[in-house]
Amino acid sequence: MVVANPIYDIVFKYLMEDERIARTILSALLKKDVVAVEVRPHEYSDETRDSLSVFRIDFGATIRESDGKEHLILIELQKTWLDTETLRFRQYLGVHYSNPKNMLDSGRSLPMVAVYLLGHKVGDVEEPVLYVSHQSFDYNNNIVTKGLPNPFVDSLTHDSIIVQIPRLHGHINNRLDMVLSIFDQTRRDVNDNRLLQIDDRAYANDADMERILHRLTMAAADADMRHKMNVEDEYFGAIEKRDTEILMRDKQLAEQKTQLAEQKTQLAEQKTQLAEQEEMLRTTVKMLLEMGKSVEEIAESLGKDLNTIKRLA
Repeated sequence: MVVANPIYDIVFKYLMEDERIARTILSALLKKDVVAVEVRPHEYSDETRDSLSVFRIDFGATIRESDGKEHLILIELQKTWLDTETLRFRQYLGVHYSNPKNMLDSGRSLPMVAVYLLGHKVGDVEEPVLYVSHQSFDYNNNIVTKGLPNPFVDSLTHDSIIVQIPRLHGHINNRLDMVLSIFDQTRRDVNDNRLLQIDDRAYANDADMERILHRLTMAAADADMRHKMNVEDEYFGAIEKRDTEILMRDKQLAEQKTQLAEQKTQLAEQKTQLAEQEEMLRTTVKMLLEMGKSVEEIAESLGKDLNTIKRLA
């Protein structure tokens, strides 16, 4: 079946607006039972020229643990196509920590998990999904477990989940692989990057996945949605072209800087050589003068300008 490609912001937003689908995706990512989610309004607006390059949704999620206890956490989900957004990710996190609406009655911040869906690879990290969990250590680097988790500690640190979309290659070994397979870009339609070719038989009898596919099918059939996907393509195409031009310019500047440094080194070496040659010439002139030669005779014998010999004499 043909479905809309959720790597596009407009499609991803449409997908996550469905509360059941949001719970399905977040439960798979967190490996926990998310029983309720609520989209939280953004308190921070990025007004820079690349404001569309990071798409962000904030959730308040109620988690049910294995012992049946429930608690509320914050989930900051960010998605980007570009690999130059580290600073902006950190800015968003800072806004969360300073937002009074994200506080418990005790005055401490709600526990938070940051989820990053990246349209690029993270260096040489080969795992498609990376879980970054904080741990506590004593002075001797021994892991501290007694008294943890603790609300004070948890309010000052956060866990992260990093998904490298280009590392998804259709291998389904667990629930998370199943859910993330809808982002697998190896399934893109050869004639239209806005669409994915999905074998729906792989999701048969899975009501949650069938709901996701149904919503993506609806998005693919929506003319306005496909138009907005075209706008995203044009925008990111312009951003990519600009970044390529900046990269080439920076490369040229770096090469020019290297060349100037090499020239400076060469000039310094030449200056040193000239100084050494002049010192040798001065020694020779003094020696000839001590032998009774006149400056005129020395200039003629050495083939040097008379004024130069006088200066060295």
